[in-house]
Amino acid sequence: MSLRRTLLPLGAAATASGLLALGLAAPASAHVGITPNTTAAGAYAVLTVSVPHGCDGAATTTVTIAMPEEIPSVTPTRNGLYAVEKVVEKLDEPITDAHGTTLTERVSEVVYTAKSPLPEGYRDTFELSVKLPDTEGETLVFPTIQTCVKGETAWTEVAAEGQDAEELAHPAPTLTLTEGTGDGHGHGDAETDEHADEDAEASGSDSDGDSDGDSDGGSDGLAVAGLVAGVLGLVAGGAALARSGRKG
Repeated sequence: MSLRRTLLPLGAAATASGLLALGLAAPASAHVGITPNTTAAGAYAVLTVSVPHGCDGAATTTVTIAMPEEIPSVTPTRNGLYAVEKVVEKLDEPITDAHGTTLTERVSEVVYTAKSPLPEGYRDTFELSVKLPDTEGETLVFPTIQTCVKGETAWTEVAAEGQDAEELAHPAPTLTLTEGTGDGHGHGDAETDEHADEDAEASGSDSDGDSDGDSDGGSDGLAVAGLVAGVLGLVAGGAALARSGRKG
């Protein structure tokens, strides 16, 4: 089923709120969700989509993840238990991606189809590698359809302004972009330090290496001094022995 036909209007949030009041909404921990390894604007990120349970007890057969328009391309990680497909759509107008490539189409959905249905009581995860937009504070929405052996669950509800997303029965997975790191990779100081170490090693100016060199030079000097002292000691001992023999 197309995600475009299953997105719920904001008015559905009020209905979901009413269900919550009656105690019929699922707990937040049971929602399909997204966990990013970084939320830094402009960074390359890996988004982990988690599916915690089936549809009212039925085993899951397909998970369809809609990609926001702000993310034109995605690299899904393969999962041995699923077949994965990227659904592509034509763009009304070409755009330029982060690498300067002109794009005339984008990945609109990523579909994971189970080779054997995921039973109720078991969970699974799917990883998506993406380039996040540069707009700090922007919230990205990933409407997701969970299709089961019997029925489906549309995780597509979006909270109205001022509404708590936890009040929704089936909220769409979201993430909010935070301040960018400025390096475009989301690695920050760790990557800088790694390159600094590589440069130091290549130029031979590593501080630890210099320290070791000084230590080796000092050790050689001590060894020579000890050898000289030993020779002098032998000479002195020989002279003393000779004097003792003449006296005898």
